[in-house]
Amino acid sequence: MASVLDVEQLYRAHGYHVLRRARRLLRSETEAQDVLQELFLSLVNDPGQFRQESSAVTWFYGAATHLCLNRIRNRKTRLRLLHERSPVSETQRSRTENILIAEELLAALPDEEAQAVIHYYIDECTHDEIARLLACSRRHVGNLIERSQERLAFTLRRVARRSSNGRGQPGASAESCVGTARPRL
Repeated sequence: MASVLDVEQLYRAHGYHVLRRARRLLRSETEAQDVLQELFLSLVNDPGQFRQESSAVTWFYGAATHLCLNRIRNRKTRLRLLHERSPVSETQRSRTENILIAEELLAALPDEEAQAVIHYYIDECTHDEIARLLACSRRHVGNLIERSQERLAFTLRRVARRSSNGRGQPGASAESCVGTARPRL
């Protein structure tokens, strides 16, 4: 079991990796610092969660990704409320809607699939790299990405239908926030 001193050493060795990961996923310095503090505070309170079954970098990378996904899911509601209560330009509205749609798409996925999608599409990792990060087989990674593409397509159709029925916000279409799909490896 890790002691407080061990957590301090882990912070010094891996805190930057956690912060960099959170910055990339959350696009917010403040939230990234909150994730960094939350992750290491959780290690102080429960050092047993760091079981050293994988490398420390892999564990911190996965834990940071998990915390960021939770924040993205929670942010969806805050952004929607902010959007409803403040006047914004059409450009700002379109960007906010695209963020909401992208976050809704990610939130619709189970955690393991969401992590695989982030590693594949945002981090541009190979299936082998994702398999190492998620501690699973390369085939399982392929299955996760394939399932996530099916779920995302379903959710995207639902969002587009909602927008076309007048219940969504005017502005960008749901398709405009989805980039070109990467080829399968």
